[in-house]
Amino acid sequence: MTNYELDNNRHAKYSLNYHLILVVKYRKKVFTNDEIINRLKEITNKISLNFGCEILNQECDNDHIHILFKSKPQVEMIKFINSLKGVSSRHLRKEFPELKKMLWGDSFWSNSYCLITTGQTTLEILKQYVESQPYK
Repeated sequence: MTNYELDNNRHAKYSLNYHLILVVKYRKKVFTNDEIINRLKEITNKISLNFGCEILNQECDNDHIHILFKSKPQVEMIKFINSLKGVSSRHLRKEFPELKKMLWGDSFWSNSYCLITTGQTTLEILKQYVESQPYK
């Protein structure tokens, strides 16, 4: 079995890695300006630190962002994601008034999101490992 790089706290060892995808409302192409993209990354980094998460990588396409991050077991994912969406939306719309022409109302992000757990090994390798355990 692969050696995991584990984090720990007083009561647990864990490896909680996620891939989050947030999409701009109506898939508007708002991430075409490095200043907006860099500001979004600053905001997500700050929010992540407040929640005890660590951003491993984040990159934007024209209408969405991919965020790879590590988390602690006690982080409530829905609160973390809602905070990312709400705070970044408020800051970006306030700091970049030109976005109001592209997006109407108070919405910046789509209501939905995609959150994928990732690991340090593949699901297939884990299945093989579990199946190979001796029966006693």
